[in-house]
Amino acid sequence: MREAEPDQRRDMMENPVRNPPVTVLGPRLAADIVAIVREGSRIRLDYSPQSLALVDRAIEGIRRENPPAQAVTRTLLGFGAYTGEVLVRGARAGWVDFDAHQRDTFGQPFGIRTPDGRVWNPLGKAVKRFENGPQHSLRLFYLAVVGQAQV
Repeated sequence: MREAEPDQRRDMMENPVRNPPVTVLGPRLAADIVAIVREGSRIRLDYSPQSLALVDRAIEGIRRENPPAQAVTRTLLGFGAYTGEVLVRGARAGWVDFDAHQRDTFGQPFGIRTPDGRVWNPLGKAVKRFENGPQHSLRLFYLAVVGQAQV
């Protein structure tokens, strides 16, 4: 792992809120969407795999309204982070920063790594769920990741 340059280290130390590590950012985005959905829609997300069916329904409801993707990107990334946090809690995955190649491939700065060493892109999967519909179910994504991780 390459060490940060002195100016980068100083910036990270002086601005820890602006540059939180992915192990803080992923769970924070997930917690934010849990609060937003609870307040706005009275849906209780409990970080269980079953709750991902509620997330799929929420994204489908957003799709039906047909907003521009840019208007809902932050919400979708929150749902993706929530999906990632469900995997962290239920499948012993961990949050990881993607390397340059993975960022290019996935279009996201971070994701999760399962104990078998595979990396997954739950943030991108939530965006695909919005863009392409039910065939990109987050509940089925969870089941696929857990099944693949156990192979």
